[in-house]
Amino acid sequence: MANATIDFDVPDLAARIEQMSQHELDNLPFGVILLDREGTVLFYSATEARLSGYGENPLGQNLFAISACLGSDDFRGRIERAMEAGPVNLEMGWPGDFGDPTRELRIRVQSSRNGGVWLFIERDAA
Repeated sequence: MANATIDFDVPDLAARIEQMSQHELDNLPFGVILLDREGTVLFYSATEARLSGYGENPLGQNLFAISACLGSDDFRGRIERAMEAGPVNLEMGWPGDFGDPTRELRIRVQSSRNGGVWLFIERDAA
């Protein structure tokens, strides 16, 4: 196994993630989602499925259409504006999760090789 203990805070997180197998991505301690440029979910890690409380597999769905919060200008708009400006490297705090609206999330968004973006989701210890 390459590096299942990869640090959420490394500057080149997307580049490191892209070197890992699906099994390794599924076993990271934080959620991993890959979106294409339009927001379609191309990868949704097992960790994200387990921790998010969403309860469904959104592969092939537009992430921003799943909930009003994710489709908001604060979330979707910020990501889209960053994509228009060039390589994406955002970090944001986000209140609430599908399974727990009081949970605090830390989300990193970085450009992927395929032209979309990776979302990395770290949750507080609820």
